[in-house]
Amino acid sequence: MCLSGRKTKVCTSSIDLTPIPLSLYIHIPWCIRKCPYCDFNSHQITKVIPETEYIQALLLDLKQNLPKDRTINSIFIGGGTPSVLSVTAISELLSAIKTKFLVKENAEITMEVNPGVADKLAGFGTAGVNRLSLGIQSFNDKYLQTLGRIHDRTEAIQAIKTAQQIGFNNINLDLMFGLPNQTVTDALQDLQTTVSCQPTHISWYQLTIEPNTYFHHKVPKNLPDDDLLWQIQTAGQKYLATQGYVQYEVSAYAKSGYQCQHNVNYWKFGDYLGIGAGAHSKITNNTTITRFSKPNHPVAYLKSTSATETNILTDTDIILEFMMNALRLLEGFTETEFANNTGLNINHIKKPIQQALTKGWLQKRQQHIYTTETGMCFLNNVLELFMEA
Repeated sequence: MCLSGRKTKVCTSSIDLTPIPLSLYIHIPWCIRKCPYCDFNSHQITKVIPETEYIQALLLDLKQNLPKDRTINSIFIGGGTPSVLSVTAISELLSAIKTKFLVKENAEITMEVNPGVADKLAGFGTAGVNRLSLGIQSFNDKYLQTLGRIHDRTEAIQAIKTAQQIGFNNINLDLMFGLPNQTVTDALQDLQTTVSCQPTHISWYQLTIEPNTYFHHKVPKNLPDDDLLWQIQTAGQKYLATQGYVQYEVSAYAKSGYQCQHNVNYWKFGDYLGIGAGAHSKITNNTTITRFSKPNHPVAYLKSTSATETNILTDTDIILEFMMNALRLLEGFTETEFANNTGLNINHIKKPIQQALTKGWLQKRQQHIYTTETGMCFLNNVLELFMEA
């Protein structure tokens, strides 16, 4: 998407000078076992994890790349499977970040965990984690085996109960649909079990076959067709709405007040600093928006935390990336948010917006421009309008 190194040209008229929020993403690249659908930068553990060295590398990375005087608004520890690290390692990491850098008071600090680490959850909470994201994927043992997960239904439910008993009151559950041989009834049963566990947030997303995964080389049989996927999705959306989970993004549903602030910042085209093996960053500096990434392999990252690729975004890049993110949100975006977070005047996108409004793909209400139900079904077509803006 970052096609050239041309410096961004910025129209400064009508731009709100509100500081762009900055989030911190921390990548932990190890897993006990690589899942067949996973295309993330993760590596199966084959020997002892170099925890101490990796934590030191993360803190050096942060020191070198955190923009001066910028406050970290949220922290997300993802992977891989971050919960393979010890409580001590997570505690040392978060303690150092809070001590040495500017972190917003009561910042949302999320950590991805798997159900098999219930004995560590209290320690993670004491370390400073205040939001858990549990990788459940399904409560049906048959589907869990198909997905290569190493937990079962009982272990998943117990992990959720343990987290709640410890005192975590902000819990996301990751759940998949569109699984091999899955019916509408099966998918709804998964959602019903999820709701019965009373999480504050649900990430419910479709299984997709991604390149460089085991499933891409050996595609599972009997995947639901488009018609069945649509039936599953619409039935699930209606059910979650009746249970008080408001859909605010394509795959995100939350109880009131529990939207994931870290991910919302991504979707609103805020800034984020990624540290760790393979982590990506997007940083705004005056008139320039830069993306950079770190070495993918943990060994290479430990040798050098320097960026392996750096791109300065062009106007076209910025517009398309903003739209790819903002139009996933059901509330869309405002003209002020576009100007503030891109550094571009709204006139840059007046024409494609009008075209999309005419086609019924976008709608405007109370200063918000957002995707209609039809537009969401044809989101790629909507985005094509902005490629030449």
